[in-house]
Amino acid sequence: MLRIREYRLDGDRLVSIPLTYSGLSTPTSVGISGPIEPALTEESSAVKSVELFAGGGGLALGTANAGLRHKVVIEWDADSCATLRRNHDDGVEHAKDWEIVQGDVRAYDFRRHAGEVAFVSGGPPCQPFSIGGKHRGAGDTRNLFPEAVRAVREIRPQAFLFENVRGLLRANFINYFNYVVMQLRYPTVTPKGDEEWKDHAARLERIHTSGGKADLGYQVIFRVVNAVDYGVPQHRWRVFVAGVRSDLGIEYSFPQPTHFRDALLHDMWVSGDYWDRHEIAKRKRPPMPVSVTRKVAELRSALRLTLGESWRTVRDAIADLPRLVDKGARPLIANHHHNPGARSYAGHTGSPWDEPAKALKAGDHGVPGGENMLRMDDDEVRYFSVRESARLQTFPDEWTFAGSWTESMRQLGNAVPVRLAEVMARHLTTSLAKSTKKNARRGQKRLNASNLSLHPQQLT
Repeated sequence: MLRIREYRLDGDRLVSIPLTYSGLSTPTSVGISGPIEPALTEESSAVKSVELFAGGGGLALGTANAGLRHKVVIEWDADSCATLRRNHDDGVEHAKDWEIVQGDVRAYDFRRHAGEVAFVSGGPPCQPFSIGGKHRGAGDTRNLFPEAVRAVREIRPQAFLFENVRGLLRANFINYFNYVVMQLRYPTVTPKGDEEWKDHAARLERIHTSGGKADLGYQVIFRVVNAVDYGVPQHRWRVFVAGVRSDLGIEYSFPQPTHFRDALLHDMWVSGDYWDRHEIAKRKRPPMPVSVTRKVAELRSALRLTLGESWRTVRDAIADLPRLVDKGARPLIANHHHNPGARSYAGHTGSPWDEPAKALKAGDHGVPGGENMLRMDDDEVRYFSVRESARLQTFPDEWTFAGSWTESMRQLGNAVPVRLAEVMARHLTTSLAKSTKKNARRGQKRLNASNLSLHPQQLT
């Protein structure tokens, strides 16, 4: 009987399929030298990943929305883990499939994921570098960037994405930030003995400038972004660091902003679509601020389609929520209780309805007053509920937070907006997926050419 073997792609694996008169039998893997990389499809639906420093789940959920499948989610804080477990146990999308590990990341062995995981993501604790923190930087025991580097070194993923506060780029910390970037470029070039970080940085710089190569290298870029420019109803500056393994030859850049202030001003003061959308009668609309008069005059002649998407406001985010209820009462939606005691004072005036919110914050002793308050139309203020704050951080309503208002707000104040994480991760995984498909097609062409040169006796 004539037996011919056909070669096809099954995901990212090349399989040989014996063809007979009765059709196809079960495909079996072709023996190809070298390891097969973890799969990266066009939709990134099978990208296995490890999530570090998960906190309340913002980055983990956003990257999962972008197609990453977290094999493990690591966090040491008990209250944050309670939130992650609650959503896991409630069967919330993505979280229901996570293995949640509570513990010190410094004790975790990442080598178990080598060859299995294609992506690493995480947000190392920001307090050492935050404007609202104690500014201890590299000397802070909470500085866990070395563990992020170790994860990359031991897992050897195709790509990674880390985020932190903009304060990391302040003059006090910029040299250390550059050192972190150099470590991520050459993760296997580790400190020698008791070598100080500045000396290690100098050694890495010499390797980099001399064109030297390590056995594992990454193309690393970073960018400071404001979440409001990507559809998040909140001014929130973050720095993202992305890396792609050098041997993959992938071109990547951060996504450009999609949402703009000019579009919001047009919708408010030129077309009025913003107020119409929220069913606010003309007599109840606020007067146009004098500060935007000149800009609005310019926008009257602008074509709306050229302005992009509009910044999202507090009203856009929370106006459709039910009324708050007092503590002890059962809310119509989870985490939506009134928290008393808000007051306004100099520098702490809350976020107005019709602008993007100020950045939610967390602090050592509860949270500051101004950033986590809503300023009502009558200039009275109240605290945002946990659910309202979650909306401002673009968490879905089914995602619930464990613990008190103060503890939940701490998690939210430290979180990455879910939408921002999704945008940044999807742009990166899409680049990887396209490259993987391109390389697979090249491999198929080489194999087809090889098959054409086979001796006829090899086909029987």
